[in-house]
Amino acid sequence: MTTFDPGYDTRSRILAAARELFAERGYAATSLADIAAAVGLTKTAVAYHFHPKDRLAAELITPAAEDVLRLLGTDFGDDRAAYIRAFASFAVRHRAVVRLLMEDISGADDAAPGTTGEAIRTFRDELYRRLAGDDPDHGTQVRAWAVLGCVQAAVVKTTELPSELVEEAVARAALAIYES
Repeated sequence: MTTFDPGYDTRSRILAAARELFAERGYAATSLADIAAAVGLTKTAVAYHFHPKDRLAAELITPAAEDVLRLLGTDFGDDRAAYIRAFASFAVRHRAVVRLLMEDISGADDAAPGTTGEAIRTFRDELYRRLAGDDPDHGTQVRAWAVLGCVQAAVVKTTELPSELVEEAVARAALAIYES
């Protein structure tokens, strides 16, 4: 028999509200007070479960990190189209996390070892390598970066649209870029 755990329910509600607000406003523009208001709690109650705010972000990022590791561990061989579709599907499933990370991606190139920025850079570079290959010509480099940018921007700017619609449209757009 499963018993009701009110603490877990509160954590789940906080995570759901944070995911939604981070996707809508971004991480930096969302405060613990904003999350508390969305859930109907006090800021202190939210901080009890997730303080500092980085702990909340880390808990939201964990499923996406596990999913991206599965994506990178999948052998697509030379089938870049299958990889692009899988990447688009991943990005749509984790739109809120992609939005959250987009704020940190710009500083990833200069991130110090052992930081979140370094981890973001590592994942980004491996996603790129899967698209571009090991020794890409200039055109392939540009197309691979364009695909990454297309997918990231599209999923972040369409969080209010149905996932199925966004996934199909993003995959088609990314494939068109790559195949051009």
